[in-house]
Amino acid sequence: MFGGLTGLQDPKGTDWGERMLNTVASQTIRHLFTQSESVEVFVRCYPSSKLLQGSIDSFKMSGRGLVIRRDFAVEEMSFETDAVAIDFGSVLKGKLSLKQPTQAIAQVILSEVGINQAFSAELVKKRLLNLTVPSLTALSGGEPVSFTDVQVQLLPENRLQVVAKADLNNGELVPLSMILTIGIERRRRVSFKDPKMELDQVPEAQREISQTLSVALVEILDNMVDLDRFDLDGVKMRLNRLETEGQKLIFSGYAEIERIPSSS
Repeated sequence: MFGGLTGLQDPKGTDWGERMLNTVASQTIRHLFTQSESVEVFVRCYPSSKLLQGSIDSFKMSGRGLVIRRDFAVEEMSFETDAVAIDFGSVLKGKLSLKQPTQAIAQVILSEVGINQAFSAELVKKRLLNLTVPSLTALSGGEPVSFTDVQVQLLPENRLQVVAKADLNNGELVPLSMILTIGIERRRRVSFKDPKMELDQVPEAQREISQTLSVALVEILDNMVDLDRFDLDGVKMRLNRLETEGQKLIFSGYAEIERIPSSS
């Protein structure tokens, strides 16, 4: 499987350890994702002999066009550690194992397109379809309510516009449109706050119910994006800040890496 290691284990070369570890690490990290456009790993280990004791100076990963859990697109992801202790024996077996947990500075960039695609994922749809919350079914004559056709547009200053439709399951579709502010809570959850309803495009007869349903949708979104639900096995993301920049949503923080996962 790791035939690419052939010729990299010549101890005469000053970078033989780095090249071998880069090869193993790249293939290990690439397999964490359902799909990847590119994954690059840069390992610093000087002198290379330190690798024999399982000590490396730094570990940096950069990926583009990544897909996590088959449905969640990440435009870019990067993380970088300080010194790390690894099991050198695992490297010789074509694997990468940590001797102890470590932390890495991390950045994740999502695109507006990728965010909207995520609303088609089963994990997301089950939180939006056929809801039987009493406050909602009271509006639909007891029928389940679904939020469909959700579209997000990123705006400056950590704001976004959300448009959607509420299906009352009684033949009535109610259009929803609002501007929200997004932020971070407890370093792991994305919050949706301060909704400002846009009712100009909503038929006058539906404006009151549209506003009520919009508030309900905000509450659902506010409890939906918890990073612990999307963590790779052995890796937890923690956020320090987020910002909207054009059609990108940029998260920065750190990753708590307990072990290198074996698959996505």
